[in-house]
Amino acid sequence: MELKVTTLEGKEAGSVQLSDAIFGLEPRADIIQRCVQWQLNKRQAGTHKAQGRADVWRTGKKMYKQKGTGGARHGSARVPQFRGGGRAFGPVVRSHATDLPKKVRALALKHALSAKAKDGGLIVIDSAQVKEAKTKALVGHFSGLGLTNALIIDGAELNMGFATAARNIPNIDVLPIQGINVYDILRRQKLVLTKAAVDALEARFK
Repeated sequence: MELKVTTLEGKEAGSVQLSDAIFGLEPRADIIQRCVQWQLNKRQAGTHKAQGRADVWRTGKKMYKQKGTGGARHGSARVPQFRGGGRAFGPVVRSHATDLPKKVRALALKHALSAKAKDGGLIVIDSAQVKEAKTKALVGHFSGLGLTNALIIDGAELNMGFATAARNIPNIDVLPIQGINVYDILRRQKLVLTKAAVDALEARFK
């Protein structure tokens, strides 16, 4: 598929031929959902914890004699039945990460890119560079391109002036090509790729 290339100023800068094997697939929601769930599971901290029986400091002496009280036969005061005792089956520190094959992850990325291309949410610019790292000037460029909620992917090296100017703009994310991922593509309305990013994606999936 062929897509027009624009500059940050909104001027035409030729066109680029996008590979149908990456941007022309019929999006499958199930594959994309699996990858998003994998990402969200992996980023969970898993630092939740409650005190169990072994973590509570209380005497282990038998509370009262076994017989003759007319009450239940209790031993330790650390058990969950008592106030201040340990919690039964409480949360523990653990990893929530799940496994997902590399091939499925790669396929999910292709389907996410194809979904953006199909919905008209894909924009290709010649480069993501600015002369001055001024947020106000960059907001003007984005409004000219109609970008209010977008993920911008550049090549292997980000232009520091551009990244600095963009980091204070709400709903705008800037990532190098190594950081491209399914979740960030889907959470923004527009996906903006530089020509360097397109070349890197095609080299990656060649």
